[in-house]
Amino acid sequence: MSSTVTLPNGFTYVGAALLSTVYLLLCQHAMVNRFRRRAGIKYPQLYAEKAEAAASGDANKFNCAQRAHQNTLENIPIVYVLTLLSGVKYPIFAATTCALWTVSRIFYTRGYITGDPNKRLGLTHHISTAATLSQLAVSTFIAGGWLLGGLASKFL
Repeated sequence: MSSTVTLPNGFTYVGAALLSTVYLLLCQHAMVNRFRRRAGIKYPQLYAEKAEAAASGDANKFNCAQRAHQNTLENIPIVYVLTLLSGVKYPIFAATTCALWTVSRIFYTRGYITGDPNKRLGLTHHISTAATLSQLAVSTFIAGGWLLGGLASKFL
């Protein structure tokens, strides 16, 4: 059995927006490594101990960079699924919200690596949340339509 998948015009933007998240992750990874070296935190230690972070600004910044990167890794599967689902029907919307999410994560990371975790929050954090929630709503609408369409075809 074979199937044909037809992507809508503009889906290339979805690919570009998803690719931007890879660059974000690579940059975060590089920052974590830079702060790890500065702080002298050896592998496989995931974070600087509380005493190390209290005694060293570099160790604290390492923890902040590590946490920003980890939080992005925790959220990226959600972003990928929602971007792909919403992009099947609304590619420009999906690409735009994914790109907004990526840009907002840059500001989130830059604020976090100051060593003051409160600086990760702000307008860009709200933009990130709004982008994700709007993609969730659109993806739910699309998937719901698929399910209702399938049920209707079985019963009508």
